[in-house]
Amino acid sequence: MLSPSDSETSFVFLEDSPKPTPSASYVQPDPQVPDKIHPSLLPSYTPGSTRSYAHDWSRVGTGGEIKQSGRHFVDSYGRVCSLRGVNVSGGSKIPTNHDHSTFPADHDVVTFVGRPFPLEEAPEHFARLRRWGLTFIRFLVTWEAVEHAGLGIYDKEYLTYVRKLLSLLPSFGLSAFVVIHQDVWSRYSGGSGAPAWTLEAIGFDLHALEESGAAWLLGVKGGGHVEAERGIWPCGYQKLAAATMATCFWAGDTFAPKLRIPMPDGQTKSVQQYLQDAFLDMYTTLIHALDDLDGVIGFEVMNEPHRGYINLPSLHQFDYNTDLHLSHVPSAFESFMLGSGYPTLVSHWTRSFPLPTRLTSHSVLNSASRKAWLLEGPTQGKCIWEMHGVWGWDSSKSEGVVLRENYFVKDPMTGRKVDWYTDFYYPFLKRWTDRARKAMLKDKMFFVEPIPNEFCPSSWTAEHQVPNMVFSPHWYDLNVLFSKAFGDFTVNVQGLSRGMFPLKAFYWGQHGSRENYTLQIQNIIDNGYKVLGEKPILIGECGIPMDMNQSEAMESDNWKWQERMMDAMMTGLERSLVGFTLWNYNPDNDDTRGDNWNGENFSWFSRRRALPKSLLDLDQYSFTLDNGGRILPSVVRPYPAKTAGIPTRFEYEMNTGMFTFEWRSSESKDNIVLTARETEIFVPSLITHGRKLVVLGLGAGDKYTYDEARQTLFIVTQDASSGRTHKITVSVEPPLRPHFEVNTFWGDFGETILSGLVVFVALFAIIKYHFYM
Repeated sequence: MLSPSDSETSFVFLEDSPKPTPSASYVQPDPQVPDKIHPSLLPSYTPGSTRSYAHDWSRVGTGGEIKQSGRHFVDSYGRVCSLRGVNVSGGSKIPTNHDHSTFPADHDVVTFVGRPFPLEEAPEHFARLRRWGLTFIRFLVTWEAVEHAGLGIYDKEYLTYVRKLLSLLPSFGLSAFVVIHQDVWSRYSGGSGAPAWTLEAIGFDLHALEESGAAWLLGVKGGGHVEAERGIWPCGYQKLAAATMATCFWAGDTFAPKLRIPMPDGQTKSVQQYLQDAFLDMYTTLIHALDDLDGVIGFEVMNEPHRGYINLPSLHQFDYNTDLHLSHVPSAFESFMLGSGYPTLVSHWTRSFPLPTRLTSHSVLNSASRKAWLLEGPTQGKCIWEMHGVWGWDSSKSEGVVLRENYFVKDPMTGRKVDWYTDFYYPFLKRWTDRARKAMLKDKMFFVEPIPNEFCPSSWTAEHQVPNMVFSPHWYDLNVLFSKAFGDFTVNVQGLSRGMFPLKAFYWGQHGSRENYTLQIQNIIDNGYKVLGEKPILIGECGIPMDMNQSEAMESDNWKWQERMMDAMMTGLERSLVGFTLWNYNPDNDDTRGDNWNGENFSWFSRRRALPKSLLDLDQYSFTLDNGGRILPSVVRPYPAKTAGIPTRFEYEMNTGMFTFEWRSSESKDNIVLTARETEIFVPSLITHGRKLVVLGLGAGDKYTYDEARQTLFIVTQDASSGRTHKITVSVEPPLRPHFEVNTFWGDFGETILSGLVVFVALFAIIKYHFYM
């Protein structure tokens, strides 16, 4: 049994102060759908006299439902909605009865009931997210959770649990989209996602994957926290198990046509059709269970899809610029030999500078000659890629031989060059949306994303786009993820990987990190709009490691660097005017195990740090909900949730509590029918309690009110003529106590540099005078 750290055992009320009371105009939500004409159009309307609050995405708060209009999300009154929330949760990657010591045994009897948290705890967690203004959820479900027992055997108890959980969302003003989450294909290949039987179906021996080098499993068995294991898990995408599964899923008909999977009726299916049919059948079952719920506005096909071996130009190496090289990194060819039981010399990479890693040694892996392939499997114990003539074993020389170096670049039958996106990903998306729409009672939004760390591909033109499409890429500071360190010096890895001049990619100070992150996030968004046109964009994942800087904050409880990094990222998101779901809210997180998956520790909430349930007050103005949350000043920030117009600029300074918001009244070109004059801005009581809210910049006749109990600033503008620009500056008096200095390079070193220049000039003048006068 793990014992909590000292900081986790101490419960402290963050504020000892009376609760604010709702304004006199506030009325408890009515379950009936309001009219599509907002009452703020009435001349006698008083700001804030509706039943809603800014971050309320229920039918009461939105007038019906959230829809798409061009690049915007809008409510039923035509107001532009800024959807801000969290991923719930990283803990959903592993079953509630997972046992590190026996994994991967008993994979057919796992259960995910209670992930992300028990049903009876849901009101506490949903109330907390409502208080923090993070009311839009990316809800994680894994294929394994739904269909772990075998093909076509669905876990009805889990589906019932998820349905009951998500049915509670509207009563807390929350809304969600559901994603089938995967990393490195499956837990059984070192990540999360697909059930074990998918690997067994194509012939893998689950109990031989680790020893043969076909997968790195230590991270899903509780490892990944010490330096020697940290950050290795993404390399699993290049290893035999995950790369083979992805290749077979997307393009088995092209690259593995000989592999046929026996079906219960005695027939066989191609491996691609077997896997894709099973996935789509599972997804259809999930949609049947959830799509009628008011709180579920859409579905995402798959988290961070990966191409496997497709488009790999060489079987002898992976691209250093796109594929992580850390620890043992076998090439595709070396993985084939390892999986076939041949001891193989493999390169070993370690962290370095200025390049992330460097080759430092070689080691022989699989010295026990363990085979990753089952003799009784469909390949009869043979490597699937050897079966297709990609490589072979030369018995006379006792060595493996590559036979088709560019096998995964061209269609083996026609010789035509293939592209993962156009030939495999886009057709599957169409197949998925066609199946999903037939299963739905009414159309929902479809969230899709590219391969991680890639910009939106230029090939994603109109004919490849899906109905009701939302582009949902991810963003992380890859340098911090890799080094688990953050300080005054930050690097634009996105720019470096695309040829940026190195000196332009280096930033200093908090001001620099804000500029760095803003540029990277804006690049993703601008590229998306350039390719996709007027489609909504939402950053599906973005977050920071809480155990950075050698986990020093876990001991000191001083989270200054985590606070600064989160602020820089949030500033970049806010300046880009993009919605997002942070990674992640995980109640199971603790200081020792983190998120308990591959050594990750991203949750800025920990249930062990929170108050016991008996001491909680679930009203959104209750400070009791804040305990357990770390770096809340950086996370819980004001934002314009529902704008009667088009947002054009938002900037918040967490050190003072001041923000500036600009918007313009919509025009005919925006294709938005606006039937409201009231804008609702989330302003958390964390920064306003005990302070006066000051609003400057309103026009003549404009009215406003701030209701702390609803954490909402209501603004009704008088002049809503087409294209009219509005700008307000909102502050608190007295200002917040600064959390840190927004330092810059010249602020930190300018005086020293100038002093040095003065000394240099003085010495130069003295020398010149002494020798030349």
